[in-house]
Amino acid sequence: MTVQECLGNMQWRYACKKFDPLLQIREEDWDAIRQMIVLSPSSVGLQPWKFIQVDNPELRRKLRAVSWDQTQVTDASRLIVFCARREVTMNDIDRYLARIVEIRGVTLESLEGYKQMMNGLIFSKTPGDLKAWIERQVYIALGVAMTVAAQLRVDTCALEGIDPLQYDAILGLESTPYRTLCALAFGYRSAEDRYASIPKVRFDVDDVMETL
Repeated sequence: MTVQECLGNMQWRYACKKFDPLLQIREEDWDAIRQMIVLSPSSVGLQPWKFIQVDNPELRRKLRAVSWDQTQVTDASRLIVFCARREVTMNDIDRYLARIVEIRGVTLESLEGYKQMMNGLIFSKTPGDLKAWIERQVYIALGVAMTVAAQLRVDTCALEGIDPLQYDAILGLESTPYRTLCALAFGYRSAEDRYASIPKVRFDVDDVMETL
């Protein structure tokens, strides 16, 4: 992909207001999107998130009812709910360290310094600061998902106009370590979506990016 193609794809993307329910994402493209969402960066690599792919039409209808009746919830080819950890515990850190040992073939003892650094970073935060920190990690993944989809010319619409507590109830998250933060619809724009053809409005690079 050339630089101009990459820029063109970002110019092409927008928050799709009306999906064509008859157009479905190719499995090859969808598998790539899923994998690249999982590859999203997070602070200290902790990945305090969960992604729920909602395919069940009845669940989609229930979620739409608590999403201001936004048609994207039911008409998009795919829907992912982005969930954040309610808290981070020592068990979460130990689970991540065990994964490092598994993937990289190092010893747990060699990661002791890294473990202490993570402990200091995370457990020095107030509950409010920790909640905000976790949410920021999930939003990084949301940004990656929208960018990756655009490069594959798959439309998206981020959905924050939802009732997170109702989402938790519908998806059975209430007694789990995760809670709903937002959702992202994927698919292809309808020819009837007038927002697809209007110019993108952004400030000039020199207005918002400063070089020192």
